Amino acid sequence: MAVGISMLAGFVDAIGFVETAGFFVSFMTGNSTRFAVGAAQGHPTALIAGGIIALFLTGVIMGSLLAARAGSARTIAVLSLVVILLALATRLRLDGPEWLAVACLALAMGLVNAALAGKDGAVVGVTYMTGTLVQMGHKIANALQGKEDRQWLPHLALWAGLVAGAMIGARLVLWSAPVAYGAAALLAALLMSRALVLLRASA
Repeated sequence: MAVGISMLAGFVDAIGFVETAGFFVSFMTGNSTRFAVGAAQGHPTALIAGGIIALFLTGVIMGSLLAARAGSARTIAVLSLVVILLALATRLRLDGPEWLAVACLALAMGLVNAALAGKDGAVVGVTYMTGTLVQMGHKIANALQGKEDRQWLPHLALWAGLVAGAMIGARLVLWSAPVAYGAAALLAALLMSRALVLLRASA
């Protein structure tokens, strides 16, 4: 499920990157750098990057509150709202202002970070890979030294999922933006269906 959501994040981020000519809807480190550089230069790109960051943070807050209320059904609840937002983005991309569609993408990517719970209630971040690559590097180093906690393959799978999703998303949005938006909503719906199956199986 984590790999699938990472793939969705990469897919949607590629759409946002192409549609905004260089801004991200899930990679906030990149947007933070663009915000800082734009602010230093007095360039309007700072407003764009700052706006996307605010939308993403709003999505994280919404997702966290929803997850807390949903309990064991958190993944289904969060992904359901992600599906709605991506479907709305698709509709807006067809006949509305493009920036509204991108705003929905950023909200959805903030939300999706609350979909999975890690150990001790920690959130599993699935839309950014810097931390994942750092953890993978540490665990590879542990493996080379024969230490415990050397399971680096899950981190590699998360990174590969995001990259694969981004490649597919980029190809689709360059071919047809509305199709790419619709495919993102469909992928989110498939992940939600999978989460429902897993929940029923564990009941």
